[in-house]
Amino acid sequence: MKTLDRLKAQLHQGQVYRRRELTEWSFSIDRHLKELLDQGVLQKMSQGLYYCPKSVSFGEVPPRDEDLVQAFLKSNDFLLTSYNYYNDLGVGTTQLYNHRLIYNYKRHGNFKLGGKIFRFRQKHKFPKMLSREFLLVDLLNNINELAEEKESVLEAVMRKYFSPVTYMMQKAVDEYAGERTKSLLRDQLSRKVSAHV
Repeated sequence: MKTLDRLKAQLHQGQVYRRRELTEWSFSIDRHLKELLDQGVLQKMSQGLYYCPKSVSFGEVPPRDEDLVQAFLKSNDFLLTSYNYYNDLGVGTTQLYNHRLIYNYKRHGNFKLGGKIFRFRQKHKFPKMLSREFLLVDLLNNINELAEEKESVLEAVMRKYFSPVTYMMQKAVDEYAGERTKSLLRDQLSRKVSAHV
């Protein structure tokens, strides 16, 4: 069996591969990668990142964002989210954003993977799964980056989710809110108390 065929035999449709993983099957990896790209067996997602496309009846299926990020980070220890998720909280956000946000322990910066923009943010703590409470804290952490008018969103958040403050909400604030967000919340909550005195 030729080396290229041996390499092809290791590829599985729908999988994302790092160049380094594929060197195990080829001593001329750059030449073989070029041939596989030319044949359409692989698609280049970014520098050193390749996708073996999966075909279904209506065409090729793009790689899952989770698979791209996992291969890029060489880890599954991350949280993939989006500012678009804030729109489901009912606090007046309606803008749509064309990037995904990845909280992780390794990388920071904007990277294009498979034609999509991913914003990697290095954080010391984030949950394994998204929750409404985390999304609210995340919205407050990122409120200055949103297209909506900050004061009206903040007012809606306070009215809907901090009146009164639930145990789960307070726990999310304690665990995931930045110092600026904690200060903002203290200020908003003290204003609320003053207004009722």
